[in-house]
Amino acid sequence: MNTNTVSQLLAKDQFGQEIEINGWVRTFRAKRFIALNDGSTINNIQCVVDFENTDEDTLKRITTGAAVHIKGELVESQGKGQKVEIAVKSIEILGDSDPETYPIQPKKHSFEFLRENAHLRTRTSTFSAIMRLRSSLSFAVHKYFNENGFYYMHTPIITGSDAEGAGEMFRVTNLDAKNPPLTEEGKVDFKEDFFGSETNLTVSGQLEAETYAMSLGKVYTFGPTFRAENSNTSRHLSEFWMIEPEVAFMDLAGNMDLAEDFMKSVINYILENNREDLEFLETRLLDEEKTKPQAERSEMSLIEKLKFVVDNNFKRVSYTEAIDILRNSKPNKKKKFNYIIEEWGADLQSEHERFLVEKHFKCPVILFDYPANIKAFYMRLNEDGKTVRAMDILFPGIGEIVGGAQREERLEVLKEKMAALDMPEEELWWYLDLRKYGTAVHSGFGLGFERLVMFATGMTNIRDVIPYPRTPQNAEF
Repeated sequence: MNTNTVSQLLAKDQFGQEIEINGWVRTFRAKRFIALNDGSTINNIQCVVDFENTDEDTLKRITTGAAVHIKGELVESQGKGQKVEIAVKSIEILGDSDPETYPIQPKKHSFEFLRENAHLRTRTSTFSAIMRLRSSLSFAVHKYFNENGFYYMHTPIITGSDAEGAGEMFRVTNLDAKNPPLTEEGKVDFKEDFFGSETNLTVSGQLEAETYAMSLGKVYTFGPTFRAENSNTSRHLSEFWMIEPEVAFMDLAGNMDLAEDFMKSVINYILENNREDLEFLETRLLDEEKTKPQAERSEMSLIEKLKFVVDNNFKRVSYTEAIDILRNSKPNKKKKFNYIIEEWGADLQSEHERFLVEKHFKCPVILFDYPANIKAFYMRLNEDGKTVRAMDILFPGIGEIVGGAQREERLEVLKEKMAALDMPEEELWWYLDLRKYGTAVHSGFGLGFERLVMFATGMTNIRDVIPYPRTPQNAEF
């Protein structure tokens, strides 16, 4: 007999059927009722034990967290909440669980406590729902690009280039930390290192993806990236995953079209395929909202926010227009913003981005044509000489979620921008070669996957949407 999953059994109404199932005990009450979960669904299935025909030693070992194998009959549930349950005929305890020390008890735990027990936190309903949604979103990403003619490429994790130009990178070396080889000037001689030069963990696969786009046309990379940024905030990780498509012969307008269609597609996928998990997380959020002051409560529920993205056209607004709107807004004039907008050139904060989405336009927003001095060197300079063809997508509750641009395809302009930033040409000679041999308009964008999972689940701390968060002073598990 094949074993069933909880999700399969809850969808059946073939009463009288003999079944087998494996899972973990969530609760066991009155020496009779087991709430069993196997990770296939947010819901548990009730298993009713015939305690009169079950030995006392077995009953004692049925504790929260124990893994069990059950044989029984699928019957109509006598209680409320689900239509089926299992009348247990035999139960095998596969693994004991010490009720005195098992951390995940059937009660509410703080997220901080669960992070300290990250190896077990997916035994809770909240984190099992989050990780199923993360898996579905990952599948939806690959599905979208595969159906739209993109090729998936694996960009290097070890690199000699800094795509962002920020310098906050983790060094990769096998040199002796206590006694490294030195040059005549007394500096570390990286020519003696494993790769013969200074190398780091990547912060982005974009530059390498551009090289493939200029031969394969449409590519994307979806992989781990790393930042040695000492930021202990709810929005920063030292290791995270990035989705980065790059497309040849596509300008900024096409890039905005692609990003909007992509975001709507992946969010619509989970609305169609993860409804139970979303409804559970929405209920959790609504309960949490009740504890907040009225002014701090969200105006939209979780599913409403997701539909807000899927059902609305994204409003396209230039950075210059956005600055004028913000400068003349009531929160700015009454100094309610934490960062007051006074002049063109300001780097927008989350509070400004959310105002544009939630209060002013009441739809997702794409800002474009940003000041060149607050954006990366590889973005195409506009004819005004002061803005670049960059774009950011802004969502409710989170602000910026996607950042992209039309890339600078003109060799001399790119060289001038690199020189202004003291970036040696020899370090990116291969990137400059793209502008020498068959250069063409091309564009792309980047989406931090964990930022997407945060939006889709309603979680407010990025450490709760990745299996094992890597942050300053923390690389446990």
